[in-house]
Amino acid sequence: MVSARIKEVSPSLTLGITAQVKKMENEGIRVIGFTAGEPDFDTPENIKEKAKESIDKGFTKYTPSSGIRELKEAICEKFKRDNHLEYRPEEIIVSCGAKQAIFNALFTLCDEGDEVILPSPYWLSYPEMIKLVGGKAVIIKTGSENNFKITPQDLEKAITKRTCLLILNSPANPTGMVYQKEELAEIAEILIQHKLWCISDEIYEKLIYDDREHVSIASLGKEIKERTLVVNGVSKTYAMTGWRIGYCAGPKEVIQAMSNLQDHTTSNPTSISQMAALEALTGNQETLKRMRDEFKERRDYMVEVINSLPYLKTLKPQGAFYCWVDISGALGKIMENKKIENSLAFTEALLQSVYVAVIPGEPFGDEKHIRLSYATGREKIKEGLARIEKFLLGLRLTK
Repeated sequence: MVSARIKEVSPSLTLGITAQVKKMENEGIRVIGFTAGEPDFDTPENIKEKAKESIDKGFTKYTPSSGIRELKEAICEKFKRDNHLEYRPEEIIVSCGAKQAIFNALFTLCDEGDEVILPSPYWLSYPEMIKLVGGKAVIIKTGSENNFKITPQDLEKAITKRTCLLILNSPANPTGMVYQKEELAEIAEILIQHKLWCISDEIYEKLIYDDREHVSIASLGKEIKERTLVVNGVSKTYAMTGWRIGYCAGPKEVIQAMSNLQDHTTSNPTSISQMAALEALTGNQETLKRMRDEFKERRDYMVEVINSLPYLKTLKPQGAFYCWVDISGALGKIMENKKIENSLAFTEALLQSVYVAVIPGEPFGDEKHIRLSYATGREKIKEGLARIEKFLLGLRLTK
C-alpha cells in the first residue's frame, strides 16, 4: 500500500498524452505535436564541449550538495548583471533542475496545513508539490481581461491566517504573460505587510519579446528581497532541459535549510552538468539571441493563424514559448457524434481525428483553454495549424 499523501497526487495528463502519441507513431501515424515544454534547439556547442572536457579531466565525483563554488559565483554575477540583485555564494543553492529547487523551497517553508496562494492558470506541477509537502493550494482565478495576472485586490482577498507564501511565475507557463514592475511593486507591498514569502519562478526570464523587460520581484527593495526565493535555471534559456540544473537564491538561513534537505535526498546535482551550466552562464550568449528571435517569429505566425480560425482566440504571449488558446467557442459542438464539453474532450478529439497533439487546460486549472507550444519547427507549426483548421471546420452544432 502507498501512503495517503502520495495517493492525493494526480497522475500526469501530459504523460498520458505522450504515451498515446507514441503508440500512434509506432503504428505509422504522423502526429504533429504542440506539447513540447522544451526548446527544439540543441544545446550550444561550447556548453557541450565544456561537459566533455570535464569528463576527460575526471570531474566525475561528488561535489558539495548545494553546488560547486565556481558555479555559485557565476550565478551571483548573473543576478547582479541581469537582475540588479546582490547575493553571496552562501545564499545560492544549485539543484537538479528548477523543479527540485521549487519543491525544496516549499518543503522548507511550509508546515502541515499551511496555505499557498497560486494564481490560475498555473504550471501543472505546483499544486501537486503543494500537496506533497502537506500544504493547501488557494487558487486565484485570472482571466484574459487582466492578461491572466492577479491584481492586488485578488491577493488581499486570498490571504488568511494560514497563508504561508505566494508562488509567482513570470514569464508564465502556460500563458506566456509577464508581470510589469508596477504590478510587482503592488504585490510586494502586500506580501511585506502580511509577512508572507514569495517563490518567484523566473525560469523563462530570457525568453521575452517585443523589448519587454523582465523584473524580479526581489529587486524591488530590501524587505521583499528578504522574503523572496528566486528560482531560475539553464533548461529553457540554453536548451539544456536534460542536463537538470536549476538554482535558487534567498536568505542564507533558508538556503542552508534547503541544502540540508538536498543532503538527504539527491545530494549534489551532476558534476558534469554543473560545469556545463558554468559555461552557459559565462560563455558566449549569441545562440540565446538567435533562439529567442526564432521563437518570436514562430509566435507571431501562430497567434495570427489561431486568431483567424473559427471558435478559437488567443492573446499574444509576452514570453516563454506557449500560446494559451481559448476554445470556449468550440465547446458544446459535436465531432463524430461526441459532444465536446471541455478541453480534455477537445484534445482527445483533435488527436484522434486529425492527429494533432496539444495539452488540455485542466491540469493548468482551466477547462476552456488548451496550450500550444511553438518550440517546434515552422513547417510543423504550419501543417499542425492547417490540421486544426480542418478539425474546426468539421465541428457541427448540437442537435
